[in-house]
Amino acid sequence: MTEVIWSGSWVTGRLGVRLVDADGAAEPPRVADLAGLAVRRNPRRAHLVVSPVLGKHVPADPRVIYAGGRLLGLRAGTVLGAEDPGDDWDTVDFQEIKVPGGAPLVLGYAETATSLGHVVADSFADADYLHSTRRAVPGVALLGRFDEAHSHATEHLLLPADPAWLDRDGPLVLVDDELTTGRTVQATIRELHAIRPRERYVVAALLDLRTAADRPGFAALGEELGTRIDVVSLAAGEVELPPDVLERSRDLVASLDVPETPGTPGPAPVTRIDADWPAGLPEGGRHGFAATHRAALLETADRLAAQVAEGLPGDARVLVLGSEELMYAPLLLARGLARLRPGVVRCSSTTRSPVLPVDDPGYAIRTRLTFPAHDGVDTDTPRYAYNVTGFEHIVLVVDRTGGAPALWEDRGLVAALRGVCQGVTVVVIPDLRPAVTPATEPQEGNR
Repeated sequence: MTEVIWSGSWVTGRLGVRLVDADGAAEPPRVADLAGLAVRRNPRRAHLVVSPVLGKHVPADPRVIYAGGRLLGLRAGTVLGAEDPGDDWDTVDFQEIKVPGGAPLVLGYAETATSLGHVVADSFADADYLHSTRRAVPGVALLGRFDEAHSHATEHLLLPADPAWLDRDGPLVLVDDELTTGRTVQATIRELHAIRPRERYVVAALLDLRTAADRPGFAALGEELGTRIDVVSLAAGEVELPPDVLERSRDLVASLDVPETPGTPGPAPVTRIDADWPAGLPEGGRHGFAATHRAALLETADRLAAQVAEGLPGDARVLVLGSEELMYAPLLLARGLARLRPGVVRCSSTTRSPVLPVDDPGYAIRTRLTFPAHDGVDTDTPRYAYNVTGFEHIVLVVDRTGGAPALWEDRGLVAALRGVCQGVTVVVIPDLRPAVTPATEPQEGNR
C-alpha cells in the first residue's frame, strides 16, 4: 500500500507550523483534508495554507472543486433557514437551495475565492453574485474599497456595473477560501453596511482558522451594527505558530529560494481559440453576475469545452489553467472537458502570491513558473503558476484584457508553458466592459 504523505509535513517539520482541528471536530473533512502548507515569500506572514480543493495553487479535479463550493453553499443556506439535504457529494451539483424570504446576494473575494464565491451563488436559486477585484476599470464607478492587510496585494475594489447592485433586501453571503483572523471580512461588512444596511450576513469559508481570541469578533461587530452575522465552513481549527516563525521562514527562503527568472520557452505548439461568446454575457462576477446569466454561461462553457476537446490528443493529461481572478469560466470549461474526455483533467489558476517552491511530496508547492503581468495591472510585480508540470497539454484561459501582447512575448506565460508540456491551447474570452460612467470615489462615510 502506498503511503499517503500530507502536503504540510515539510513545513511542520522545519518551521513548527501546525494545523489543528477545532475541539469536537470528529467528522470529516478535517483541516488537514482541506489544506497543505507552503512557505510564503512575504515578510508579514511565514506560511501559506494551500487548498487542494480550491483550484488555485494546486491542480484539482474540477468536479471536486465544484462539489466543495456547492457543499459550502448548502451550509450557508442551512443557517439561512433552508432545508438541509445532507452532505451528499454525489448530488450537490444538481441542487438549488431556496431560502425563506428570498435568495441572498453573494460576494466573493479576489483573487483566490472568485470562483468559490461563484459556485456558492450557484447553490441558491436566483442568487446574484459580485466579487471584489484588484483590476481597476476606467469609467466604472467605485462602490467601495477595503484592505487585506497581510496579503501580497492588499487593495480590494467593488466595481459593479450597476451602482445599485447592493440596494436590495435579503441577506448577504460573503465567501472566502480561508478565515485567518476574520478582520478583512469584518472590514467588508462595515463598508457594505454603511452603503446599504441589512439584517443578516453569512460568512462562508472552506476553512475557519480563527484563533480563540479572534472568534468573538463577528458577534461583537453584529452587536455594534445591529445585525446578525453567522459563520459556516467545511472545516475549522487553528494554525499553531512558534514565536520565531517569521525569522525562521526568512532564513529558510534565503537558503533555498532561487532567483526569479521567466520560464524557458519550449517547442510545444500553440493553438489560439477566440471564444464564441454571447454579447452582454459576463465572464465572471467582477462587475456583477445575475442569476439570469447562469444558464447562458453554462451552455456557453459546454459548447466551448466541445470545441477545445476536438484539438486535444487522445487521453492526454490536461491542465486547464485560469488567470488570477478569472477562475470560474475555466472551472466550467474543465468540468465540461472531464465529461467529454477519457483522460485526466485538472484545474488551477495563476496567482500573484510569491511562494517558495520545494520539490518534496510533503510540501504543497512543488514547482514554480514566473512571468510578467499581462493584464496591465501592477506590471512591475511578477506573476506565478505553481505545480503545472507533469501535464501533456495545458489549456490556458484568459480574458480579452489578459490576452495583451505581454502574454505572448518571449518571456511571457505562453512561452513558459511551452517549456513544460507538449502542447498549449490559449482560450481568449471577451471580458464584459460596462458602459463608461463618470469615475467616482466612495462617499466619505464609506471609505
